[in-house]
Amino acid sequence: MSAPPPVRRTDKAMNEERARALLERGFSGRLATVGADGYPYCVPLLYLLMDGKLYVHGTSGKGHLRSNIEHEARVCFEVDEPGEVFAYGRFECDSTVEYRSVVLFGRIRVVDDEATKRRFCDALLAKYGSEDWNRPKGFYPRLHLIAVYEIEIERIAGKETALPPLSQRWPARDDTKTPDAKP
Repeated sequence: MSAPPPVRRTDKAMNEERARALLERGFSGRLATVGADGYPYCVPLLYLLMDGKLYVHGTSGKGHLRSNIEHEARVCFEVDEPGEVFAYGRFECDSTVEYRSVVLFGRIRVVDDEATKRRFCDALLAKYGSEDWNRPKGFYPRLHLIAVYEIEIERIAGKETALPPLSQRWPARDDTKTPDAKP
């Protein structure tokens, strides 16, 4: 893998520990692949981290996602937590958003091992299911109809903007950007 481009906004960079923590608690993410025609494809998916790898699933039928994965194993996955939009200056465009986001890059593969697929389903239902459902646990009669995908994480980067206290936001503090200033 080539060296990643330098982070432009180092003041927003999240360390790897915080990035992985966001991945652990995140609800859903977006998986980006590239097809044989060169077009990107991005799909929202439930996911989980297991054994240091990221796992997602879908149908075992060959569709857009599966075709892209078979074409190119390199993928990108993104998770974010949006927050409050706030003003920092006197013009409407002097607004921003509190957020946390993580982007990871890696290689994806289809998991064929039934024991790993069962572990994935158990962990997925532990993350997203409810104890109140009162249904049989660990029973997956249609396991053969799902495809489980494992992403080996090669690189991870996170960014965040914290919500400043009221004393640091407009109108208490005016951080209006000069209209003609160069970035």
